[in-house]
Amino acid sequence: MRFIGITGGVGAGKTEILKYIGQHYKCEIYLADEIGHKVKEPGTEGYRALVALLGEEILAADGQIDKPAMAAKIFADPALLEQVNAIIHPAVKKYLADRLEEAKTRGDVELFFVEAALLIESGYEKIVDEMWYVYAREDVRRRRLSKSRGYTQEKIERIITSQLSEEEFRKHSNFVIDNSDSLEASYRQIRQKLEAYTWRE
Repeated sequence: MRFIGITGGVGAGKTEILKYIGQHYKCEIYLADEIGHKVKEPGTEGYRALVALLGEEILAADGQIDKPAMAAKIFADPALLEQVNAIIHPAVKKYLADRLEEAKTRGDVELFFVEAALLIESGYEKIVDEMWYVYAREDVRRRRLSKSRGYTQEKIERIITSQLSEEEFRKHSNFVIDNSDSLEASYRQIRQKLEAYTWRE
């Protein structure tokens, strides 16, 4: 079984790539953002640590962490962000490690994926077998974000400039999927890559 990280800039099309992989291969796919929410749910270690750090004023009436209240608390004291990340990031990695171990034990999964825009910055290179980069030309990404999400050019510019450059993504990745053109062209790249694997041996 291969543990693969999938990353890429906003608008590159990671969601469509993962949808195809999920439909055609024996795999499990996890989105780091979704796990980030899970590790903050009541009853988890992450929840208890965040409440201890930020106080019960970040809780909603139902006991869940209120995201706007938590964000406001961090905004008021930027030093808290590093402490919050020091709680959430390890919790996400532990959650993944547990799911990975379960998948290995069952033996019914050939590919185990985790996706996030910040995989490289979060040090996932050290724990995955491979890092895949979903690339798309900047003009294509801008067009997609404008059309599908209704983003203004100013917002697109702000997000793109806040993320790693294409050169940085490529430097830290083992495999690049060029998703600038048709999805079928992208799928073909994935099939060629996975057909070369020898994990079944």
